[in-house]
Amino acid sequence: MNAFPRFMTFFAPFKFSELARRLKPGRLIFVLVLLGLLLPGGIFYLLIHRIEGQYFHSNGTAVHYTDEGSGPPVLLLHGFAVNADLNWRLPGIIRLLKRDFRVIAMDLRGHGLSGKSHDPSKYGLEMVQDAVRLLDHLNIDRARVVGYSLGGFIALKMACTVPGRVERLVVMGAGWERPGNSVFLQALPVLANALREGKGIRPLAAYLGPDRKKPGLLHTWWVKMMTAYFNDGRALAGVVQKVVDLTVREDELQKLTMPVCIIVGSEDPLRPGAEALAERVTGAQLIIIPEADHIQTIRRPDTRNALRRFLLAP
Repeated sequence: MNAFPRFMTFFAPFKFSELARRLKPGRLIFVLVLLGLLLPGGIFYLLIHRIEGQYFHSNGTAVHYTDEGSGPPVLLLHGFAVNADLNWRLPGIIRLLKRDFRVIAMDLRGHGLSGKSHDPSKYGLEMVQDAVRLLDHLNIDRARVVGYSLGGFIALKMACTVPGRVERLVVMGAGWERPGNSVFLQALPVLANALREGKGIRPLAAYLGPDRKKPGLLHTWWVKMMTAYFNDGRALAGVVQKVVDLTVREDELQKLTMPVCIIVGSEDPLRPGAEALAERVTGAQLIIIPEADHIQTIRRPDTRNALRRFLLAP
């Protein structure tokens, strides 16, 4: 069992109302203080603890990655303001997949242990090229590519620009967004400026338009904390400025021929984009995880089972 489930299941059996009834006031206060110290400490450990792998240089930027297991290669691309371990290792995805696959999980530039340029021109399409260059570095012609959130948009752009390198595509917690979304485009400079000033921002999904479901409190809190305290804000500003370069045209989607699977939570603000993507890619599978938002989806057993099943399909 990895660190995240072990940490969470330690607290799962406790019913705090029952605990409060049984303990005397003095002991209850002691227990509450102890938990108040342990919980932030445990969360902080999970955020900073990393499995250090290897590095390669991608057009002048050091990119960190881990390479585990054996079998057909699977490339994992994580979401905005996190890293490969937080996105893939702690929820158990790497452990699950490396039973059957060679699992390569990279820290996107601007994130984790990879280089963090403050120059916006180093992001956008360069993040797609990092994935291609990593496959080149490892002498891999084609891989099953899985992206979550920001990583999903990168994976989709990769499939459209270099389709011969993508054997199967999984887009999780992401989808297709129209390139001309004026609400989102107008928000990008504001978000980038806030990041440069060291301020946390709300999830990017909050700026896609008034017709979208609002990000949940946990999602909002998580992104604000990660962008304000656990990342290089100026590097993330560069990522945000160039995220528009990751959009794809509708006619590009219609040319995709590799198997495509889209996995999204029913309560995810990005669900409409996931559904729009499924409508435009011939033969795409759309899997909606019930009662899951953007944060919860990656931890659901049905998500992991669907992912493994699709990647194993002949």
